[in-house]
Amino acid sequence: MLEIVGLDSTAQTVYELVIDNPPASFDEICRRLEIDDACLRKVLEKLLSLGLLKSTASVPPKFTATAPDVALEVLLLEQQEQIKRARLYVEQLAGRYIRTAAGREPAELVEVVSGQQAVAQLVEQIVRSTSNEIRFIDKHPYAVAPAVLAPVEAEMLRRGIAYRALYDIAGLATRSVQAEIEPAIAMGEEARVIPEAPLKLILSDRRLALLPLQSNPTMIDSVVAVHPSAMLDALSALFEALWRTALPILSPTATSAGARSLTPEDARLIALLTAGLPDQAVARQLGLSYRTFQRRLGALIEHLGVRTRFQAGLQAAFRGLVPAPSPPADQPEAQAPRESGADGEQRPAPRTPDERPGRGAS
Repeated sequence: MLEIVGLDSTAQTVYELVIDNPPASFDEICRRLEIDDACLRKVLEKLLSLGLLKSTASVPPKFTATAPDVALEVLLLEQQEQIKRARLYVEQLAGRYIRTAAGREPAELVEVVSGQQAVAQLVEQIVRSTSNEIRFIDKHPYAVAPAVLAPVEAEMLRRGIAYRALYDIAGLATRSVQAEIEPAIAMGEEARVIPEAPLKLILSDRRLALLPLQSNPTMIDSVVAVHPSAMLDALSALFEALWRTALPILSPTATSAGARSLTPEDARLIALLTAGLPDQAVARQLGLSYRTFQRRLGALIEHLGVRTRFQAGLQAAFRGLVPAPSPPADQPEAQAPRESGADGEQRPAPRTPDERPGRGAS
């Protein structure tokens, strides 16, 4: 637990013993822990040098602990300062790397990594080294099992790293939305679904992309790492274009006014239907037989006061149960039609009688 401040398990045990049994002599500590003299002397010297213990002037001396919330806080602040300085140094190195990369040979901007173990190691390394945001397109097959990367994602989300995920319908149908996707969403992942992902992709900040070497691999044992370049910009633009038209994967714990009118089971049912999963896949996700799923769906349609699934979808959207995808950022604003005059100058089209001031205005 206290390795971060330089204490191994033995030193931590000695420290805890002195906290629980102050003051403690050398012989008492040695007897209680059954530790040899030479090892204990080194541990005590370490604890004294870190300010975690104090010794009395008596003979033989006895040891008492400094208040942990004071002594350890000082050590933790020192560690934070060292980490801050290390991060600043990393930023300087990154700047030097980017400047050097700008003058690289074109072939060096794309790197091929082969071997399943090497690929898995690179994926985790890239994820853990991200500073701001991870964007990924989830599609079969996997170089690293989702269950292996889930704890890494949880750790990164706790650190404040943003996650945006695009899930392919076919791949999503093979995973447990409730056990795998919903917990990630609850921790902060933004998740959306697309009908068919064109490729598998990981984007780390604006500095690196990772994608399979083959277009439709049955297994991933070779990947391409793309460094800052026009290709990286294109991959980033592709992700953003897909993101704008993708539908959000809803959480059954959504807090909108409309969602609060639903049971968690119905909210999950709407989320899976919105994701576009086939009925059989939705039934499996909910742990229901197909017949029970049909009854549940019928009850939901009745609850929404409609007769068909199409109407149910419209009602879900009207009630705010299904958030709309973000509009394209580059979508031009609608403008009034214009016509050319005799001099070629563009002028607004003339208004109809009902559009003129004073006509039809309320």
